[in-house]
Amino acid sequence: MKCAYCKDKVCYQGKDCFGTREKDLEAYKSRPRDTHMSRVATSIESDGYMKWCRVEEVVVFARRMGYRHLGIAFCVGMGGEAETLQRILEKEGFRVTSVCCKMGGIGKSELDFRPIKPGRYEAICNSMGQARVLNEAGTQLNLVVGLCVGHDILFTVYSQAPVTTVVVKDRVLAHNPVGALYSGYYHRNRFGM
Repeated sequence: MKCAYCKDKVCYQGKDCFGTREKDLEAYKSRPRDTHMSRVATSIESDGYMKWCRVEEVVVFARRMGYRHLGIAFCVGMGGEAETLQRILEKEGFRVTSVCCKMGGIGKSELDFRPIKPGRYEAICNSMGQARVLNEAGTQLNLVVGLCVGHDILFTVYSQAPVTTVVVKDRVLAHNPVGALYSGYYHRNRFGM
């Protein structure tokens, strides 16, 4: 199945191309917590459509889910953005625990990881440690702010709380990775499309 190539997206009107409708419907009916989360997400989509930015959506989602304690796992290079997000969330009445990717200070050389600049001390991005700290803090929803590809995946795997991304890091495209999908120039020169 290659849904990305489908021009009609008839699923939007109810067609079941995968033949999984009944199985999926039963999954929603048998998992009340997940059904509630999906219902809240759908209400965000409906109420905030073309009105709310991602940060506003996170605030409303967390409130509607009844979450009071949020976690922020952030890249050291996005410390300013993480601080601003934490201030916003605290002003909105949430308890917030934030943890930087370099937490623990484990050297890349200790794990035989390749450094960016050989010869200087570099700490690893400790996404497993970030998840552990937020798990121990008892966060109810964790927010990713600019973790690298792979580090974000590990963080998500080890987080006990649900995870959503507020900022996707893309140093080349000013943290706007979808720019690569919109730019014909980029398509031609990078991918020969």
